[in-house]
Amino acid sequence: MEQPYLIMRGISKRFPGVKALDSVDFEVKKGEVHGLVGENGAGKSTLIKILTGAYQKDKGEILINGTRVDIMNPQHSMKLGIAAIYQELNLSPYLSAAENIFLGREFKRTGVVNIIDWKKTRQKARELLLELGQDINISIPVKDLGIGQQQMVEIAKAISTNANIIIMDEPTSSLSLHETEELMKAIKKLKDKGISVIFISHRLDEVFEICDRITVMRDGKKIITIKSSETSKEELIRYMVGRTLDQQYPKVTIPRGEEALRVEHLSRKGVFKNISFSAYSGEILGIAGLVGAGRTEIVRSIFGADPRDEGEIYVFGKKCDIKSPLDAMNAGIALLTEDRKGQGLFLDNDIVNNITVCSLQRFKGSLLLKTKDLFETSRELCHMLNVKTPSLQKIVRELSGGNQQKVVIAKWLCYNARIFIFDEPTRGIDVGAKVEVYNIMNQLVSQGACVIMISSELPEILGMSDRIIVVHEGKITGEFTIDEANQEAIMKAATGGV
Repeated sequence: MEQPYLIMRGISKRFPGVKALDSVDFEVKKGEVHGLVGENGAGKSTLIKILTGAYQKDKGEILINGTRVDIMNPQHSMKLGIAAIYQELNLSPYLSAAENIFLGREFKRTGVVNIIDWKKTRQKARELLLELGQDINISIPVKDLGIGQQQMVEIAKAISTNANIIIMDEPTSSLSLHETEELMKAIKKLKDKGISVIFISHRLDEVFEICDRITVMRDGKKIITIKSSETSKEELIRYMVGRTLDQQYPKVTIPRGEEALRVEHLSRKGVFKNISFSAYSGEILGIAGLVGAGRTEIVRSIFGADPRDEGEIYVFGKKCDIKSPLDAMNAGIALLTEDRKGQGLFLDNDIVNNITVCSLQRFKGSLLLKTKDLFETSRELCHMLNVKTPSLQKIVRELSGGNQQKVVIAKWLCYNARIFIFDEPTRGIDVGAKVEVYNIMNQLVSQGACVIMISSELPEILGMSDRIIVVHEGKITGEFTIDEANQEAIMKAATGGV
């Protein structure tokens, strides 16, 4: 039997009040793509941080290529041939791809002290990228490259350090379909070179596509390691959440109410053109389309966050002159942005401040804010949305992705919004938390709210929408009732087909 290249045996780690890892065993073979999955808080990140030297284990042992090692720090981990590529890429934006790949390890001119051989540095960088099937301009600042290309630069950087194990943490979360396909090809090339890849993702379809074996973690423990060919998505979800998800998409259907939002002939030069649609109380309107189709730009314009050149907006039959987010908020419109961390939350503030920040007027006393009411309202909303936190004064940055999303929803409920626009509502959150977000959307429409949902995941669009519109290159190219819709029809419209 082949000896695993990496063995982590009996790994335990405790933080104050929390046992993050409980005797975890994890093995990766040479040249294997090994999926690591589990809900947020399952222990995946802690295990990886021990492997990369960011944390020290309390118990257990680690063997690399048969040799026992104690990983002291990130530099030691790199010397042992371990590299990690995170969601937030670790590149210097104003340096070129070549400079980033060999930063601190540039080639020097023969016989000349401290003079960099830029020709050789660029040549070696180009060779590494071509090995990955990437013909990238290596001379321009990496900030001018697409996210997918930047990720390829990170992978080339890892290969240049002679990494034998590359950890990819949610590598496709910001990638388009084409960029994801390119990444999958690059991973297969790494596998062919004998490099092991640990692939962490909430997107189970991708896990099944690329991984040889999958390890599931839950509550700080390893639940199972299984060949991807010997399990199914449904079975994997059961292992991850520890319970049966009767429905991955728990859609409820209620009678459609009055027209809540109508947009007519919205246009913005070079971005979108002649956008007209209606959305109703008691319905979830799905907006589908490929990345870059203009979906986010359309809803940002409706919300007043971006300008528009033409068009009219009606809220519950009344024409509204929305020129700023405040105008939209006063009309009862809420936008839950795709980038909840950058645009939806004050990460270094606590839960109470985040929930009430838009609604301070309603808590105003004669001189000061009514602190007791602030906390009581926040407590009620957290209870209603099942926000998992030990305290309302918990810093939002420290919450899981799913709980952060619930805090954003609570903020808009506190403001008494009636039209909720969700932009990629479940991006980067685990399966169990996704179902909770879907149930919140069900709860909103059951109470007569209007929900508009942008999603790049077709199963999500089909599973949760009552009606679907499709956007391609800034134009609406299709509209379907849920009975008419299927993946083929939506993809045809999303690629400009008639």
